[in-house]
Amino acid sequence: MAKKSAKKPARKASAKKSATMELAAALLGGRVKVIDLTATLGPETPLIKLPPSIGLNTPQVEIHTISHYDDKGPFWAWNWLKLGEHSGTHFDAPVHWITGKDYKDGSTDTIPVKNFIAPVNVIDCSKEVRKNTDFLLTVDHVKAWEAKHGAIERGSWVVMRTDWYKRNGSEAEFLNADEKGPHSPGPTAETIQFLLKKGIVGWGSETVGTDAGSAGGMNPPFPAHNLMHKANRYGLASLCNLDKLPPKGAVLVAAPLKIKNGTGSPLRVLALVGK
Repeated sequence: MAKKSAKKPARKASAKKSATMELAAALLGGRVKVIDLTATLGPETPLIKLPPSIGLNTPQVEIHTISHYDDKGPFWAWNWLKLGEHSGTHFDAPVHWITGKDYKDGSTDTIPVKNFIAPVNVIDCSKEVRKNTDFLLTVDHVKAWEAKHGAIERGSWVVMRTDWYKRNGSEAEFLNADEKGPHSPGPTAETIQFLLKKGIVGWGSETVGTDAGSAGGMNPPFPAHNLMHKANRYGLASLCNLDKLPPKGAVLVAAPLKIKNGTGSPLRVLALVGK
């Protein structure tokens, strides 16, 4: 009589899940929320207005219909767009500024993709900005924030919460300019230098650009552009909903379009926040 072959024990499933499996389970289970940090892009999107003496402005956003379930395309709808790279919620690549023009990995099509996902530190300046639209974030403000929330990590984003995005429905309120120029919050040059020494991957703001309205008079002028891009680092402008993020612990996802030699790009910025 033939002997029955002994059954091999079932292979045990790996007790340890991969980090991506755990993240997927957390997303599906609702333990990680996805927050949209992006303004809607359209013809009403506020854009920076440069004085004619400085240079040309980016064109207003235009959306044109190609077809809309009609004789130009009976089963589909699609549009074509006219817009600048730095329109609405957008990404600034190093080659956007003259100080970063020589980086081989400084355009939107050459930046290492691992840099598009990183932890984010949210510095809340909303109370100060309500009192003073020209508020400037100083090194002392950042040090006080770190004393309360912990050190800013190398390779992370730093973004300035001001609740400025709530002005986005009106270009006049969003740009907040008068005969003396724009009045909007931002960092000092010393603050950008301090953050770069910490090795941050980028700086983000809720205003039309990454610099303060008064940044043209700083040394160097426009330090969030001049210094960040000189260091081959990145910028995010016209962010929204930073008031929905914790000071630390969220992960920022900010991947620009892969435009050939792109100096920047409109993009959908997301944050992953654990419950």
